[in-house]
Amino acid sequence: MTQDIQNQAETPAPERRGLSHGVKSLIALAGLGSLSVIIGLLAAGPSGERGPGTAEAAVPPPPLAARLLTATDFAGPAPAADRISGALRRKETLTGLVTRLGAPPTEAAAALQTLYDRELIDPRRLLPGLEAEAVLDDGHLRALTVKAEPGRNLFITHGADGEWTAAALNARLTANVQRVAAPIETSIYETALKLGAGDQQVVDFASVFAYDVDFQREIHPGDSFEMLYETFTDETGTPVKTGNLLYASLNGKALTRSFYRFTSSDDGETDYFDFNGESATKFLMKTPINGARISSSFGNRKHPISGYTRLHKGTDFAAPTGTPVYAAGNGTVEWAARKGGYGNYIVIKHANGYKTAYAHLSRYARGLKSGRRVRQGEVIGYVGSTGASTGPHLHYEVYIKGAPVNAMTLKLPTGRKLAESPEILEEFLSARQAIDTARAGSGASLLTVSLPENPPSP
Repeated sequence: MTQDIQNQAETPAPERRGLSHGVKSLIALAGLGSLSVIIGLLAAGPSGERGPGTAEAAVPPPPLAARLLTATDFAGPAPAADRISGALRRKETLTGLVTRLGAPPTEAAAALQTLYDRELIDPRRLLPGLEAEAVLDDGHLRALTVKAEPGRNLFITHGADGEWTAAALNARLTANVQRVAAPIETSIYETALKLGAGDQQVVDFASVFAYDVDFQREIHPGDSFEMLYETFTDETGTPVKTGNLLYASLNGKALTRSFYRFTSSDDGETDYFDFNGESATKFLMKTPINGARISSSFGNRKHPISGYTRLHKGTDFAAPTGTPVYAAGNGTVEWAARKGGYGNYIVIKHANGYKTAYAHLSRYARGLKSGRRVRQGEVIGYVGSTGASTGPHLHYEVYIKGAPVNAMTLKLPTGRKLAESPEILEEFLSARQAIDTARAGSGASLLTVSLPENPPSP
């Protein structure tokens, strides 16, 4: 055995050739292994016998270099993870987006479920254009970033334990207000956007006045409007997003009225109230659709398909297919199915013997069915041309105790009056003063009117 060791030590080393830096680094390790062998030989004596006082020599292990050298030592550095970003398409789910970015469907669903479980995002309220970035490693999802809204990002990571972890990062934003006011040129929408307001502010403005004004027929050139809304900037002063509409005013031939945003402390409900503290909300919305024109009014008319003259029981609003239709008031869905010439049809039962009906819809809102409770302003369906229809439009009907009435001339019950709750009225007056101060600071000319002298709301 000792002879084998001696022979191994006497084997001449191969001639050195050009080596890569990886192999060169191993020569030092090999030298250490050889040194241990030489020490063993010296201990055994020149003839291979044991020296005095020495233990029996054991077969040395393979050189350290040989034991450390594997295929991975010659592999290049691990490839960098791929970062792939994209935006949510119309009618696409968030899982569909992440899968489209390259993540396996099961991993995409598992990662996103952490967001839903923690209620960091509502999958039912996603808008086209939402951005996401997936980090992929060898075809597997390792991390995901979802830009939920301006100034708010959601991060999901895959841990070593195989679990997904989600967290939200909210930018530190500074709140301010922005005021826009001008005569109406062609429409409030075009004028407001030209002055810097966003789509949401215009939608909120229209919703505030939806109970009082038909924006297609009752807005005239020369009428004027005013909006005061929130804006937010990041640490660098860069505008990030706009917020709630705080004040809305319309001065026109059909109506002159203004409303303040206010949240009452007793029920936590947010609404818009006029100068006297009377809610803008009424029992039913005058028009349960935005951006539509009246194509046919209530009354007797010659039916365009049958040719017979008969009562047209509702109001027709011409609008593109797919335009959202809203519940005109709080109530219970009594019918949500196809019905003869009405096509796809919805009937909602409200309090005090009122019912509203919506016909010719292209489809219903997800989850809508008979017996479901709906809130005023909730999307219940979408404009279409089903049934006896000559083109896409909403046929809207209002019934009182079974009799059809003209929704456009109907005098509807009003909402809350804060004067009936003195403590809440005081809260409102303080909020109103703060909003008026902000308006004045933004250039508004304010007219101070005492509460008792303010004319009653129409």
